[in-house]
Amino acid sequence: MMGCQAAPAQLFYDFCLDDHVPADHLLRGIDRHLELDSVRAQLKPFYST
Repeated sequence: MMGCQAAPAQLFYDFCLDDHVPADHLLRGIDRHLELDSVRAQLKPFYST
């Protein structure tokens, strides 16, 4: 039938950024020196479970 998919596309994927960013990556060094707790608290209502 035209316009139909045989299998539905997956909408969400399990992904952990920590698993994909090397321990010696520049952003990890920056993260150690930034205080982002207030930003995380403000964005918490938008986190998925």
